[in-house]
Amino acid sequence: MTQAIKGKSVEDAVRMSKAFSDMMLGKDLDEDLDLGDIEALSGVSQFPARIKCATLAWKAMEKGVDSDANPN
Repeated sequence: MTQAIKGKSVEDAVRMSKAFSDMMLGKDLDEDLDLGDIEALSGVSQFPARIKCATLAWKAMEKGVDSDANPN
């Protein structure tokens, strides 16, 4: 994940995160968004017990970005 979002804007990183989560849930990907090598992980969606492991870093990034934007 860190390699994929490095150099991207926060908005693009969050959009990639949402696309990755959708991919893990078996939803169709946005054709405009290129996930690159991360698309190789699409097979994880066949193993429901591993989906949380695969999305953990992405969810942590989203939460960190959200807490930076909304410091309460």
